[in-house]
Amino acid sequence: MPLLVNPVTSVPPNPAQRDPMLQTLMALPAAGAGNSHASLDLGTSGTAVYPSNQRIALEIALPATPSLADTKTATLTISDSADNVTFAPIPQLAPVVATGAGGAGAAAQTVVFPLPGTTRRYLRVDQAVAAAGGNNTAVVAAVQLLVLL
Repeated sequence: MPLLVNPVTSVPPNPAQRDPMLQTLMALPAAGAGNSHASLDLGTSGTAVYPSNQRIALEIALPATPSLADTKTATLTISDSADNVTFAPIPQLAPVVATGAGGAGAAAQTVVFPLPGTTRRYLRVDQAVAAAGGNNTAVVAAVQLLVLL
C-alpha cells in the first residue's frame, strides 16, 4: 500500500503563489450522490503550464457544512488522468473528509496537498455525500492550484 502524503494544513501566505486561471468551484452534491469539479490541465512538456522543475500543490477549501447529518460524511478525493477522460484517485493523497457531529454539521477546512511527481496531466476533485447526509447543495467547495516556492 502506498504511503499517504500528509497535507499541509496552513495556506501559503503569499497570494502571488496562486494561479487564478487554475481554480474551480462546485457545489456539494445531494445526499447519496457524487459530482466532479472541472478538470485542471497541468499541460505537457513543451506547452507546460508549469515547468517540470516547478513544485505545485492543490488546495481544497471546504466551507462549513451545517446541514451535514451526524456521523454522515462529505468526501473530496483528488484524481488524475493522462487523457482527461479516465480519472483515478491519486493513491498517495488522502481524501478530505468532513463528518457531521453534534447536530452542527462539520467545520470548514482548507487543506493543501503537495502533488507527487507522478501526477498525470489532468487533475480533478470528486465529491460525494453519504446517503441521508442532509441537504448540503448550498455549500461550494473551491479547488485551487498553487505554486510552491
